[in-house]
Amino acid sequence: MKQTSERTRERWVLGLTSLGAFMVALDTLVVAAALTTIRADLGATSEQLEWTVNAYGLSFAMLLMTAAAIGDRLGRRRTYAAGLALFTLASVAAALATSLPFLIAARAVQGVGAAFVMPLAMGLLGAAFPPERRGRAIGVFSGITGIAVLGGPIIGGAVTEGLSWQWIFWINVPIGVIAIALVRAKIPESTGPVRRLDLFGAVLISLAVLGLVWGTVRGETAGWTSAEVLGAFAIGVVMLAAFGLWEQRTDHPMMPLTYFRNRSFTAANAAGFLLSAALFSAVFFMSQYMQAVQGSAPFKAGLQLLPWTATLFVVGPIAGRLVDRVGERPLVVIGMALQTAGMFWVSQGADQYWKLIAPFVVAGTGISLAMPAAQSAAMAGLPREAVGIASGIYSMNRQLGGAAGVAVLGSVFTAAGGYTGDGFSRALAGCGVLSLLAAVSGLAIAVRRTSTPTVTKVPKKVVEEV
Repeated sequence: MKQTSERTRERWVLGLTSLGAFMVALDTLVVAAALTTIRADLGATSEQLEWTVNAYGLSFAMLLMTAAAIGDRLGRRRTYAAGLALFTLASVAAALATSLPFLIAARAVQGVGAAFVMPLAMGLLGAAFPPERRGRAIGVFSGITGIAVLGGPIIGGAVTEGLSWQWIFWINVPIGVIAIALVRAKIPESTGPVRRLDLFGAVLISLAVLGLVWGTVRGETAGWTSAEVLGAFAIGVVMLAAFGLWEQRTDHPMMPLTYFRNRSFTAANAAGFLLSAALFSAVFFMSQYMQAVQGSAPFKAGLQLLPWTATLFVVGPIAGRLVDRVGERPLVVIGMALQTAGMFWVSQGADQYWKLIAPFVVAGTGISLAMPAAQSAAMAGLPREAVGIASGIYSMNRQLGGAAGVAVLGSVFTAAGGYTGDGFSRALAGCGVLSLLAAVSGLAIAVRRTSTPTVTKVPKKVVEEV
């Protein structure tokens, strides 16, 4: 009876954390398919349209670490529910927006809510499942999250064409309300190590991420050598260095640097950064390729990507089970090698759509294998009570990777002549290079242990009570 009750609780945790993660991941790129309609409706400039996407990603990335630390202290379920509530309210504001500045502000608040959802979802998941079943759960969670990222253009195109762009945000409201009620009723509370909140560290890491992401997203528009971009990067690097020094000195670090002595943790975060850079860039360019080159409407363009996106439904859960059996390293390496092959294959282009189906399947299978494995490796080598902050670090790296990939390869795309020149080919080849680097990073993940896991011990000063 006890085991049945525990498995039922685990299913609720998996379902509700996956639902929240799906919502916030979907909103990363769902707006992209509606940009043309929003421009016509609200009279937006190209730069304003860019910020409807960037404002969300910027606030999302900035606060991930802080949100994870707050959740560890105040309660992961409570903080997760609060993040869902803020995200839902911001969605209402975005749907009611009558001007671009108002829409951009609402998207920024959405990003704040998302920052309190994603790492806490992973933290709740890691706390609910023991190590021997965690891989399968993460496989389902990662598959659903990946579907949201890859399915953004499909859903955005369908909603925009069938209803209006405002419904991209309205659909979050009933889902959010139901999810909040169920989270409070079905998910048990969990916390991390008892410690004081490192407010100064939170400010430093937030400013570091702000500088790095701002410089990255503004690089193509303002110029990579402009004072704005170089200044933003300089602030980001200085704040990051200051954060590292502060974390070494404080008695209650937000992010114990000893975690990075764990080889698998460090390698998994590097792989996650590069994986996301390749994935977000591929979604961004391929959805536009279908419209600009293949001549498809937004919804049809999304459907044409199904051979790529649908693999997550099939391969993602299988990959989760394989993680529990063979470990993370083989799946990250093999998966990203397949993604590499698929991206280079797609970069060759095609005069007929059907010629892209095979490389889409290869690339989709690869990313479906690698995503849950990299996420599992980021938490596998740390103690169970550290899953909250570990998930915050991994989520932050993923967001930084996605922003960096789109910005850098966007510059490559433009410099090579866009869709009228070799821009698409160069950009997708860049995705292939990033995927290859992720595979190489995966080689540093430790081989899955066959006995009792060896974990990195949390420093005593991190877990001492206030």
